[in-house]
Amino acid sequence: MRRFDHRIHLSKDKIAVNILGIILIGIFALMCVMPFYLIIVASITPEASLIRDGYPLIPRGFDLQSYALCLKNPVSILKAYGVTISVTLVGTFLAIFLSTMTGYVLSRQDFPWRNKFSFFFFFTTLFNGGLVPWYILCVRYLGFKNSFLGILLPLMFSVWNMIIAKSFMTGIPAAITESAKIDGANDMVIFLRLIIPLSKPLIATLGLFSALAYWNDWYNCMLYITEENMFTLQYYLQRMLGSAEAMRLVAEKSGIALPSVPLEGMKMAMTVIATGPIVLLYPFVQRYFVKGLTIGAVKG
Repeated sequence: MRRFDHRIHLSKDKIAVNILGIILIGIFALMCVMPFYLIIVASITPEASLIRDGYPLIPRGFDLQSYALCLKNPVSILKAYGVTISVTLVGTFLAIFLSTMTGYVLSRQDFPWRNKFSFFFFFTTLFNGGLVPWYILCVRYLGFKNSFLGILLPLMFSVWNMIIAKSFMTGIPAAITESAKIDGANDMVIFLRLIIPLSKPLIATLGLFSALAYWNDWYNCMLYITEENMFTLQYYLQRMLGSAEAMRLVAEKSGIALPSVPLEGMKMAMTVIATGPIVLLYPFVQRYFVKGLTIGAVKG
C-alpha cells in the first residue's frame, strides 16, 4: 500500500514538473514570437498612431500605405528578390561544400599538417587587413566591381562553420574511412558517398547559417555594386528607406510641403518583406539544425 501511495506521489510530482515546464517554455516561445508579431502589427498601423502611441499589441486602425510604398516598383522588387534568391542558393551550396570538405580534411588524424592549417584558419578570426586593403584587393585585383562575385565570394567560406564541421566529423568513426580505403575508394569517393550522407544534421545547420548570412547581407552589395538591376533585396530596401528619409529631412529644412511618408511603417513593412521567406524556411530544417549544432558544440 505504501509503495502504491509512493508511486501516486511520484506521478503527481512528474505531472506538476511537466506542467511547469510547459508553462515556462510557452512563455519563452511567446517572448520569441512577440517581436515579429509587433513588427507585423506596426506595419499595418497608421503612421500617426505609431508616432502618437508607439507600437501597439492590438492594431489601432488598418493602413497598407507602407506596403504600397515598398512595393510601388514591383519589377525592381522582383529583380532584387531574384538576385538574392540566386546568390543565396548558389552561395549556400558552395559554402556547405567548402566548409564540410575543409572540416573533413582537418578532422582526419592521418593528415600531418592539420594543426598548421588550423592555425592559419583560426588566425584570420583574430586579425584582418582592414577595410581599405580588402576593398582595393577585391576591386582592383579581383574585379568584384559590379560583379556577382562581389556578393558571392566574401561569404562563401566561414571559419566558424568550418570549426562546426570539423567538430562534427571528428565524431565519425575512423573505421568507416579505413574500410572504404581497403575496398579501393579514394578520398573524394569517401567524402561524397560516406561522410556527406552521415552529416545531414551538420549540412542542415551550415545551410541555415549560410542562407541567413547571404539573405541578410547588404554590406557587400553596398561596397561593390552600383547597378540597380544587381541590387540584393536587403540593400534595395535600405536604399529606398534612406531616400525617403533624406527627402523628408530636406523638405523639413526647406519648408517644402511633401506628402506624408510613413517611415516607421515602411521600416516594419520592409522587415516583413525581407524576412518572411527565410522565416518560413526554418521549420523545415529545425530538427536537423538543433541536432547538428548540439553535436558540434559538444564535440568541440
